[in-house]
Amino acid sequence: MTESAVLIVEDDPHLREALYDTLAGESLNVLTADSGAAALEILNKEEVGLVVSDLQMDPMDGATLLRTIRELRPNLPAVLMTAFGTIENAVDVMRNGAADYLVKPFDAAQLKAIVDKYLIPVSPINRPLAVDPLTRELVRVAERVAATEATVTITGESGSGKEVFARFIHQQSSRRDYPFVAINCAAIPENMLEAVLFGYEKGAFTGATNAHPGKFEQANNGTLLLDEITEMDLSLQAKLLRVIQEKEVERIGGRKLIPLNVRVLATTNRDLKASVANGVFREDLYYRLNVFPLHVPPLRDRHKDIIPLAGLFLSRQTENPGRHLTEDAKRSLLTHSWPGNARELDNLIQRSLILARGGDVSAADLAFEQDLQQAMTSVDDTGLQQGLKDRESQLILDALVASHGHRGDAAKALGISPRTLRYKLARMRERGFALPGDNHE
Repeated sequence: MTESAVLIVEDDPHLREALYDTLAGESLNVLTADSGAAALEILNKEEVGLVVSDLQMDPMDGATLLRTIRELRPNLPAVLMTAFGTIENAVDVMRNGAADYLVKPFDAAQLKAIVDKYLIPVSPINRPLAVDPLTRELVRVAERVAATEATVTITGESGSGKEVFARFIHQQSSRRDYPFVAINCAAIPENMLEAVLFGYEKGAFTGATNAHPGKFEQANNGTLLLDEITEMDLSLQAKLLRVIQEKEVERIGGRKLIPLNVRVLATTNRDLKASVANGVFREDLYYRLNVFPLHVPPLRDRHKDIIPLAGLFLSRQTENPGRHLTEDAKRSLLTHSWPGNARELDNLIQRSLILARGGDVSAADLAFEQDLQQAMTSVDDTGLQQGLKDRESQLILDALVASHGHRGDAAKALGISPRTLRYKLARMRERGFALPGDNHE
């Protein structure tokens, strides 16, 4: 199964079939169970994004099933169907953790509205979530190229999901049972990257106290991802080209050629052709790597992916089970331009959950980075500026409490650098604040 599934739990076979037909007709993945026990078996085997269950069933009723789901899958939304449309029943099922309820008889439009509201997009490990037509087509192309041995270059803006597609290609390929090794060429100092890529022998340089295999050797028979390949120095690009062409590597300080069977994938957030034209990327390496180009569009161009991705990121926050985005929050997300793409959206959801005060996440709870920075900017200690400074201090304290005093986690949640957080904490100490976790610098 590659998409979210709705699990219908209903002991009446005629109604169960009608519910199945209604949702299947909307091109949804639908699973059915005739009892609570059968539903739990399905939940243990399948990826389910929403449970819609009858309340009155024997021997396990919907309320018991709901309690069990809350224990096994606390983030999985469940909607209960009841023929007793009383306030008391609604209150009871909501108190026990139901996302919502449906009063029988209900029409197809009501059922579809409930599913649209609560269905979590379940994305198997390393499989891109694809709701927007652009992304769906990209997944189809990636599946086709995965079945080959072609070298693939994946382009796209930072945070758009290039590595997700790289891992997906590996998982869909015949090399899936062998290693997937990723190396960020921009994150490793230039003088160390060659040793990390190709490995080295003992004594090859100062500090080389033991021989060490490089990333190419570690990925043998599997896939090597060269992330942000355009950040690699030209001289090292020449050595990389030779290794890829000859399918063998020689460790630094070594004399033995090691045969390789590695599929190479590369990613970049730059225009590769422009990099070649500007003389910062070798043309021969460009043609060696760019056998099959794959471009991941920015999130702003995949409009229908925004809300499902937000729901997926929200469901992954196990500290906040059962919380959802309100309609005004969804509208706010859809109007944002997302310069940081899916990574920015993920950070926003984490930050908003830390700073929101219970209940579902509304538009007012969405802690966009620019709004947070504006709230944390102060010039003096009087009037409005003092109010902003007080709000800034409270946001920092809330983030520290939520991260159990760990400064790095708090800075990430707030969307600021650890250095900026240290500076602001120093100012808060000067103002007499007692800070949580002063032993977690």
